[in-house]
Amino acid sequence: MDSERARGDRLRWRCRRGMLENDLVLERFLAVQGPRLSDDDERDLDALLDLPDQALWDLITGRSEPEERLRSLVERLRAI
Repeated sequence: MDSERARGDRLRWRCRRGMLENDLVLERFLAVQGPRLSDDDERDLDALLDLPDQALWDLITGRSEPEERLRSLVERLRAI
């Protein structure tokens, strides 16, 4: 249980962004999807969180398209 909480805390911390719009989407995403994220989802979310804020926002808003591996997660983010 402690490792699950630590995992959730780590993700919440990484989701804190400099761009408010990203913060809001990511916060809602974790509230809804966080407990159900698989290890692969977490890995993909980490990859997204490595992007600069504007690149992440472009993916979320559909201004750009993600690589195939990230498509499912980005679609779930867009649905939030």
